[in-house]
Amino acid sequence: MKIHEYQARQLLADAGVAVPAFAVAEDIATAVAQAKKLFDAGIAEVVIKAQVHAGGRGKAGFVKLVSNLKDAESAATFMLTNKMVSYQSGPEGLVVRKLLIAAAEQIVKEYYLAITIDRARGTSTLIASAEGGVEIEVVAENNPAAILKVPTHPMLGLQAFQAREVAFQLGFTGKQVGQAVDIMMKIAKVFREKDASLVEINPLVVTPPDAKNPDGRVLALDAKFQFDDNALFRHPEIATLFDPAEENPAEIRANEFGLSYVALEGNIGCLVNGAGLAMSTMDIVKLHGGEPANFLDVGGSASEEAVTEAFRIILGDPSVQGILVNIFGGIMQCDKIARAIVSSAKTVGFKVPLVVRLEGTNVAAARQILAEAQREIPAMQTATDLTDAAKRIVAAVAAVNAGGATHAVTTR
Repeated sequence: MKIHEYQARQLLADAGVAVPAFAVAEDIATAVAQAKKLFDAGIAEVVIKAQVHAGGRGKAGFVKLVSNLKDAESAATFMLTNKMVSYQSGPEGLVVRKLLIAAAEQIVKEYYLAITIDRARGTSTLIASAEGGVEIEVVAENNPAAILKVPTHPMLGLQAFQAREVAFQLGFTGKQVGQAVDIMMKIAKVFREKDASLVEINPLVVTPPDAKNPDGRVLALDAKFQFDDNALFRHPEIATLFDPAEENPAEIRANEFGLSYVALEGNIGCLVNGAGLAMSTMDIVKLHGGEPANFLDVGGSASEEAVTEAFRIILGDPSVQGILVNIFGGIMQCDKIARAIVSSAKTVGFKVPLVVRLEGTNVAAARQILAEAQREIPAMQTATDLTDAAKRIVAAVAAVNAGGATHAVTTR
């Protein structure tokens, strides 16, 4: 589960990590009012950031630095009335519903700092770089030696001596070292306590020296958190941070029925049991010239109701021009899928070509069910194997696009 930057900043602040003063706004008037509070407090510049679950906000014009209320109002108006289009949002863009209003800080140096899961090592790992402020992927590609990786102890977590070594390697000096170590230890603690899968600060910055801080301050200017969905039952306070407006409604709906669904950009809907088989199904559809519209894994024990809902979700995508069902029955019984197909035909209806390939437990009974329902589902074809199924659905969709027959019935 992802959360917004303003929520991540609050989690860091609650953990004792130094962050600039900030507030959140959902409308233009509130954004201006919050900016005014910061200006009245003596802040010279304010940064306004769109709150969406996608990167590239700055390059898209959805991070603005302002020094007066007129510019603050202009920035807030632009962000709340335009979709943000970036390299991560897709060409359709994202609606901005919330803004982060924060005190801007002068920056002497930027760093990157994160803790995430290293699945190869089976533990969490501290990742740090003196080249902060840009995507870590860019640093990894252009200068991999600039990235430090420190595996943490699976029971004890990050140790203070490890944090100190990293601080020195990054080039922190004087009192900056203690501040940097303190931040590393605190994000490691919140990572473990909240069952996070990622805690990222980019950039972590050093501000110019002043009378109170002769070596400058070390601050977290941007923050990103991701959490293990399977551990949210232990953290109801984290679960409440979920923003459904930032997710695909169909994916949320699928999750309610225990289905794994991810929308893609193709036109052939796929209903499969098992993640590996789903990936293979999408691959073979592409091999034969088709484009999958989704990844949908009904799992091994989905109910007939859940499978019917899966068809509703697939058919709810207006880009779907055909459906491929590929079931290898183990725990999932083929006759259950067959009954769900017949039920869906009655309650939902199939107005696009449907190709069904079934093998495994109770397959003979399933084929009999489909054969008896053939007249009720004229858009349906059955396939002998996966290659046959992929060829059939790709051909059927091509025929629809060419203005030909919407289906060709073949029962085996």
